[in-house]
Amino acid sequence: MSVLARSVGNAFRNKVRTGAVVAVLAVAIGLALSMLVANQAVAAKVAELNTSVGTVLTVNPAGGQGFEGGGEPLTSAQAATAAAVPNVTSVVGTQALRLSNATAAAAGQGGPGGQPTAALTTSLTAAVDAGTLGNRNQDTGTTGTAQPARTLSITATGIGAEVDTTGKALEITDGTGLGDYTAVSDTAILGTTLAEKNGVSVGSTFTINDQTYTVAGLFDAGTAFGNNALYLTLPAAQALAGLPDELSTMIVTVDSMENVDDAKIELQSALGADKADVTQGQRNLETAVSSLDSVRNISLLAFVAALGTAGVIILLIMVMLVRERRREIGVLKAIGAPNRTIGLQFVLEALVLVTLGSAVGAAVASFASGGIASALVSTSTTSTTTAGPGQRGGGGGAAFGGANQLLTSVTASASPGVIAAGIAAVFGVAIIGSLVPALLTARIRPIEVLRGE
Repeated sequence: MSVLARSVGNAFRNKVRTGAVVAVLAVAIGLALSMLVANQAVAAKVAELNTSVGTVLTVNPAGGQGFEGGGEPLTSAQAATAAAVPNVTSVVGTQALRLSNATAAAAGQGGPGGQPTAALTTSLTAAVDAGTLGNRNQDTGTTGTAQPARTLSITATGIGAEVDTTGKALEITDGTGLGDYTAVSDTAILGTTLAEKNGVSVGSTFTINDQTYTVAGLFDAGTAFGNNALYLTLPAAQALAGLPDELSTMIVTVDSMENVDDAKIELQSALGADKADVTQGQRNLETAVSSLDSVRNISLLAFVAALGTAGVIILLIMVMLVRERRREIGVLKAIGAPNRTIGLQFVLEALVLVTLGSAVGAAVASFASGGIASALVSTSTTSTTTAGPGQRGGGGGAAFGGANQLLTSVTASASPGVIAAGIAAVFGVAIIGSLVPALLTARIRPIEVLRGE
């Protein structure tokens, strides 16, 4: 009988014990694989934050924010100045527009306080209903007068690259982007809910101030406000606004998080404190990333611990089997079986058990890794926010600001590559754990075993 066949047969000699061993190994291996998947997911999230939101600065006109405030508008010349600042990798200019439905504009509806605005008219209707907040914000303050049903404005942004207003790449769900974002174009990309509200799709047309635009693609911003919007190329928006050289904001990307603070100071100095306000959108992101780094370290330690536990289980099982089969080993050696053959038999038997445990453990990891990753991240961010200075009662969750949503959006996916790497590590530990008792067989003297019988 071959060594492999004998090893497989020995693995199932005692089916109850084999089942118990496989179950224990499955738990340890499943936990190890889950921790490895969680570690990879958190590492990917850290990389995403470091390369997107964490390195983005926003430049607004001094004293202005969106459509509010005063100050002088930003210009293309200032964008060139910002691009020359050390550690700045890109500068994307934007031009913000407000689009009002033509019917609402004719009824005299406008901006806050009911005052007419210079907003452009469009054939589109906002995807978000005015509701209580919208009607309250647009109330004229008159009483006893029936107010018409109001329609919210649509946010339109002319932009110089395929990114959103936070500097992250737009997630195009259908169609394409706008191609050359620095050229005048009659195409646009719409938020998914805005397109659904108006029954338009890729290839459909709509108007802004009687000018026809074609829908090139749809995007998903992930929020109701973000999807009630559309994007044009920067020159197209500047032409609609009649402001060919003006920018509403500038999105500045820095080469690394370590250089963000220095770049912010340099930008403010180059542009002038009386000309521009430079802000970091996720001010507490460095603390947030540090929290995720802690989760990554914890998951790595847990993976090593679970892997070590699996190794110890294998070691104890094989030691028990070697002692249990001393007579068998003695007989095999007495008839001429070399130590390496007997040792290989026990190693293969251990690998059979580990293979079964890994199959069950991989299934466990595929279901449990997402929940474990979310629990680790949730526990870490909760402990960090509640421990932050100045936090009271239930206000701790605001410590990270908008970054908190990014932190809790870690998605763990048990990819075949990660699972394969984890199982390879398990097999390595199994071989090491089974070699020790296998080497003990060399110390068994056949004559002593047979004399004891």
